[in-house]
Amino acid sequence: MLSTCCRIRQESVLACFGVKNVEELYASERVVVLVSCVFSFVGSSLLVCTHALWPELRTRPRQLLLYLSLADLLSALSYFYGVLQDFDKTSWDCVLQGALSTFSNTSSFFWTMAIALYLYITIVRGSPTGTGLLCCFHVVSWGVPLAITVAAVALKKIGYDASNVSVGWCWVNLDAEDRVLWMLLTGKVWEILAYVTLPVLYILIKKHINRAHAALSEYRPILSRAPALQPRTSIADKKLILIPVIFIILRIWSTVRFILTLCNSPAVQNSVLVVLHGIGNTFQGGANCIMFVLCTRVVRTRLFSSVCCCHYDELDWPLQRSDSYWQHPQPHKDKDVPGPERTKPLLSST
Repeated sequence: MLSTCCRIRQESVLACFGVKNVEELYASERVVVLVSCVFSFVGSSLLVCTHALWPELRTRPRQLLLYLSLADLLSALSYFYGVLQDFDKTSWDCVLQGALSTFSNTSSFFWTMAIALYLYITIVRGSPTGTGLLCCFHVVSWGVPLAITVAAVALKKIGYDASNVSVGWCWVNLDAEDRVLWMLLTGKVWEILAYVTLPVLYILIKKHINRAHAALSEYRPILSRAPALQPRTSIADKKLILIPVIFIILRIWSTVRFILTLCNSPAVQNSVLVVLHGIGNTFQGGANCIMFVLCTRVVRTRLFSSVCCCHYDELDWPLQRSDSYWQHPQPHKDKDVPGPERTKPLLSST
């Protein structure tokens, strides 16, 4: 049923079908979202570069972080193009942008959950992980989003979507009768699943560590027994908590506006919500860079040394790396130091 809705921003009354509340972005909102995309692109690029430049950082958790960064990088590029172009109808580049952002955004959800699952398996369950688990992560985190995106494009569900469920980019075509179903399949279901999965897994990890520090060191030597390193343990504790918290803080605004749109609430057009939605969907790569590059001592030190073109001596890894739950402890320096496969940290996070 055709009905008239939506507050007028810069044009006359615009018609909409059901949840199709068409609106035009203010210039200030557009600039904020574009800047967020740039920061996310730069942050994701830094994560990729650190992985490529320094082999000693190529641990399994950081390898998973690399794939997440690639998804976030593609997401930032596609969102940037969509907001910059200011589409007013479905076109070939609108469909391409919508398809790329759908694939990369959904893939980002899966890789974020994959990292949490990996940490749960290795820390709480104490189970060995091999290439089989990594292959499963690849199949699910790339394969499922690709299948959904291909199906959406083939059925012509991707298109013009300058509505309350996006911030200027193309997504699910507003003319699709089953658009709500495709909004769920191309993002919202996996987003909500991540809201539930991430806190549960990280709470289980945190409880396990708090309950059995000594036992954890015996069967999965991740924590150092040295008393002097205990203050750094609290830093790793905080990071474990921050991972799901930051994800939810960034993504929740998109879900809030989606729900408000379904309820036909005028609050969905609040400028603050629009900006938070735009930043939340585009800044994931920047947030990961802050946590795992700028707030990781060993990576930060190497990065600043490279940027300043200073002479960089090899770091004393046992002393200068952070004591995270994602890395192996280093033995005392002596003549019987084990091989590289035993001394490489899993993931520095301080």
